[in-house]
Amino acid sequence: MRAQPDTSRPRRVTIKAVASDAGVSVAAVSKVLNNGYGVSADMRDRVLRSVEKLGYRPSFAARGMRGATDTIGVLLVDMRNPFLAGLTEGIKSDLASEGKVMMMSVGEAEMSIESSLIDAMIDMRMDGVILVAPCLTTDILSDYASQIPTVVIGHHDPEAEGFDTVNSDDCAGAQLAVEHLIARGHEDIWMLTAPLRPGGKEVFHMRERGYRLAMEQAGLADRMHVIRSDTSLGDNPDELVALLDDIPRPGAVFCWSDIHAIPLLTMARERGLRVPRDLAIVGYDNTPTAALPPIGLTSVEQHADQLGRQAAATMLRRVAEGSHGKHVLIQPNLVPRASS
Repeated sequence: MRAQPDTSRPRRVTIKAVASDAGVSVAAVSKVLNNGYGVSADMRDRVLRSVEKLGYRPSFAARGMRGATDTIGVLLVDMRNPFLAGLTEGIKSDLASEGKVMMMSVGEAEMSIESSLIDAMIDMRMDGVILVAPCLTTDILSDYASQIPTVVIGHHDPEAEGFDTVNSDDCAGAQLAVEHLIARGHEDIWMLTAPLRPGGKEVFHMRERGYRLAMEQAGLADRMHVIRSDTSLGDNPDELVALLDDIPRPGAVFCWSDIHAIPLLTMARERGLRVPRDLAIVGYDNTPTAALPPIGLTSVEQHADQLGRQAAATMLRRVAEGSHGKHVLIQPNLVPRASS
């Protein structure tokens, strides 16, 4: 049984803790950290030793007094999904129009890496952070949002108050995909998705919810079948092989992302399956690759550029005016092609 990931993170060390450890006042610590005039060498050494020992980092609360930096950090989940290119371009264009600079990092879908990168963005005194599909839990996101203005894409949390979210309506998009396949006469419609994570707020959770809703509403609850796979472009994992071996003919597959759908489509054609007669396939993201004539993948368009621009606008508003949990949903649409 796979061990559950540790979703906790150490509490942030305060300036009071540093002062207590160094045996000086809070004002003295602040003076040392800001290179203030009149600090003795002994006091500076004691404070800096305590800072290093405790792992102290200046709090976001003090940052506002030092002025804005006109930089926004953007943390991506990875660089493999071509959908992210349009998303980041949308963010960049709207930030640039307001004189803001985007600084981008990649979290590699690892909580520890994401946390360290966000910590670094706070240390660099950025004006805010836009997080794209983070692995972090709501509690951790709320903790960071108390330190720096935060907008999250790819994390559905409409009850959150500390940070804003901007998402495609992933549940509705999945329903569009399944309803499209049902309208084409399919009843055996399987779903290929990513492994579950704690919390149930990721885009693939919402897309699975939409898949199940559409199947239940069509009276096809007994035909539902969900397969979870870590595949990315270029992979041929056992899950895809098993799916092609086991799914009834004719059948259909709704894939939570084009990064699953394109390898599946390629494998199906290599096996001599007639697409869509033997197997219909629908993806999600409508990436540029999906539109290429040799691929011809039906896919759900979630408007990457619009998501990015809306996230940038939400961030700029939060930095300027503050916010209390604004949650934006952008409506997707289906783009039919030869695969279905």
